[in-house]
Amino acid sequence: MTDPKPEIKTEVKKPEIKPDLKVEAKPEVKEEVKAEAPPKEEIKKPRKIRVAVVHVYSSKNDTIITATDVSGAETLAWASGGMMVKSHREEGRPYAAMQAAIKVVNTLKDKGITHVHVKIRAPGGAGTKTPGSGAQAVVRTIARTGVRIGRIEDVTPVPTDSMKRKGGRRGRRV
Repeated sequence: MTDPKPEIKTEVKKPEIKPDLKVEAKPEVKEEVKAEAPPKEEIKKPRKIRVAVVHVYSSKNDTIITATDVSGAETLAWASGGMMVKSHREEGRPYAAMQAAIKVVNTLKDKGITHVHVKIRAPGGAGTKTPGSGAQAVVRTIARTGVRIGRIEDVTPVPTDSMKRKGGRRGRRV
């Protein structure tokens, strides 16, 4: 005798999904905590470019720096190596030229100058056509102080035709 196994029917009911079912969110409770917000990025306005011309006269014995407006009519600042050092033999050295350049550039910054053109002049004419050691120091110092350099040009006067140089036929004997 075998008992027939009773059949067990199991039905799995699928939950009904209602598309219009709205879930209400709990309202947020805002706590008033005054925390400093990170600073917003400030939009930098392009600074107005103001240009000046820096004239550098550099000989063996001294360096003279004059800053003018673009036309050259108005002098904005000036300094020389002799104003910076006490002894006469130090006037033409790079250190004195650097100190003079710092003084001129700080004056230009106070007046709002952002860019400069540099004109370097040696004694020229019948004399030497190479600038002294202070010229290179001036250009380096201007570049390091944050003022932009537009162009650097050599304005040493070169004679097209001049008088006979001193020294005679065999040259100057030293």
